[in-house]
Order: sequence, then structure tokens, then C-alpha cells
Amino acid sequence: MRCTGYCTSGSYDIQRLYLHLQGSGASQPFRDTIHFSTKEEKSGKKDVFYFPYGAVVFWNFTEEEEKEYLANLKKFEQESLPKIEIDEFTFIYADKMKIEDDLITLPKKDPLLKLSLSYAIAQSTKLTVFEEVISRTIDNSKHIPKDLAERGKITLSRKQTSQVMGELFLERNYINLHTEILDTPEFFWEHSELESLYRRMIHYLDVNKRGDLLNRRLTLMHELFEILSNELNHQQSSRLEMTIIILILIEISLAAMRDLFHWI
Repeated sequence: MRCTGYCTSGSYDIQRLYLHLQGSGASQPFRDTIHFSTKEEKSGKKDVFYFPYGAVVFWNFTEEEEKEYLANLKKFEQESLPKIEIDEFTFIYADKMKIEDDLITLPKKDPLLKLSLSYAIAQSTKLTVFEEVISRTIDNSKHIPKDLAERGKITLSRKQTSQVMGELFLERNYINLHTEILDTPEFFWEHSELESLYRRMIHYLDVNKRGDLLNRRLTLMHELFEILSNELNHQQSSRLEMTIIILILIEISLAAMRDLFHWI
């Protein structure tokens, strides 16, 4: 059976989505997360969990059904992503809980067990979005330190420097505002007995290590921002100095002309 996590947008209009789901099946809210389940079928019950930060996790849906749900979800998306991130697993039911080789073994058919693991899967897909944003921004800016090392200055105009600074600031600010998504969900304050399952999935997906790497890359973005800021200040200072020199030369020329005409 399939278990699939998607990140499709910056966020969902979760309240409007919940009202929509109430009219089409069994839905239940959990700390800003919505659980929706279908009626029992031959293939078993199907569960889907919607997370407000633009992620959704399906359990026991076919790929075609998932695509249909994602298409219906678009009207509730805010800041849709140009590329949908996906994590794919399979799952079975057996006596002992286990996560190995992308196979999840569940001891019982409890939606709360699935929700505990879904939190980790959703966070992982969102983290992938952050990772790609940072990688793209750093790749687009990696020539800056090289130019500085080889030429002693950044070969960008004042406008280009400001544009790169603006891009760095927007991307870094976007990630900083959303990194709380990677914290332990408040759901486990009330269901602490399930937190160990969540932790196992977090460990399997390397979310903590990837989060540390994300922070180091954010630090690198901050350093690039500082370099550009200093360069922009230098450009402004140089322009101001040149303006002052030109004004002084004009004043000297005018004074010399006055003295010359007075002497004549």
C-alpha cells in the first residue's frame, strides 16, 4: 500500500479547506491539521492528512487518486510551488512497528499512528523545499566571493548589487519565518505516547541533520548579504567622494577664472 507525502504550496487556507471537506466525508481537525478518511473499501480505509504549511500526506491511495485530490486542493493553495516535492513510501500491517528501506510497518490500523508519522513526512517534504530555495540562491550568488577574491571587488552595478541583496533577503526571511514548522508539533503535548513514533520517522528521514545543514547555509547567505551590503556602501562612498572632488574642482576653476578676469 502507498504512503505519499507532498508539498504543493507555501500554505493552505486550512479553515476553508476544512469546511469543504466536511461536506464530502469524515473529517477531523488536530491542532491545525485536518484528517480526512474515506469509507471502508475492499482495499481498506484511506486516510489523508492536510498540514497548514502546504503539505499533505496520503495513506492507501492510488497514484491516480492522489493526483485527483491534489487537483482539487489547488483552490485552497496560497503561493503554489512551481515544482511539487514528494516523498514516497509503502506500508503494511504487522505485529511490530518498523521503518526500513522506505517500508513502514504499522502494528494496528490507528489513524493517530499514521498522523504521528505524517507529521515527520510533511516536515521532510517542506524541508526539501527550503533546501532547494537555498541551493538555488547560493548557486546564483556563488560567483560573488570568487570575483572578490580574484579582482578585489564585486563586478556588479549598484542596481545589480541591490537586486541580489533583495533576493537574498527575501529567501532568507521566508525560511526564517517558517523554520518553526520543523519544531516538534504541539499535537504531541496531548499525545506524548506517540512522540517516539514521530521521532523514529524524523530520524529515518534525517530531518535534524538536514535542519542543521539548512542553518549553516542560512549563515552563508547572511555572510553573502553582508559582503554585498559592504560593497554597496563602498560604491555609495566612492560616488560621494567623486562628487565632492568634482565640486571642488569646479569651485577651484571658477575661482581661478575670477582671478584671471580680475587681473586682466
